[in-house]
Amino acid sequence: MDPDFTHLSSEGSPGMVDVSHKAVTERRALACGELWLGEALLSEMEERGWAHKKGPILDTAILAGTMAAKKTWDLIPLCHPLFLSSCKIRIEPDSASACLRIEAAVKTTAPTGVEMEALTAVSVTALTLYDMIKAFSQELEIRNIRLQEKRGGKSDYQHQAS
Repeated sequence: MDPDFTHLSSEGSPGMVDVSHKAVTERRALACGELWLGEALLSEMEERGWAHKKGPILDTAILAGTMAAKKTWDLIPLCHPLFLSSCKIRIEPDSASACLRIEAAVKTTAPTGVEMEALTAVSVTALTLYDMIKAFSQELEIRNIRLQEKRGGKSDYQHQAS
């Protein structure tokens, strides 16, 4: 087996990476994404104050994203269960792009990173927004979910815009 495949044994069987030898350090990750609504719907939702009969749209999505980050190990095979010290999700309307911009900043002190937790938080936040807004339009698109940056551990990373 290729040694670059860290989740496969030499026999090719899947397995969780052993991180017991790694240093426990502060790990941070920032992920982002967006939900495109279109100009008319974005304007309508802003006029409504992001309220809906299902409840407060933005607050509900933030709670869902936070809960998902905490359960990433339960959703993604072979992810380590992590105690998150912080998960902050921000949702900002962007009228120039007719979308909601989503950011999730996640921190822990552990021997492994929180990139998957940040990406899961953004994904579930976007899905929850989609679910709550779809009654107004089916023309919604979840776009551009990516890791923006990570700090801590063996290496740091910063996304370079293309």
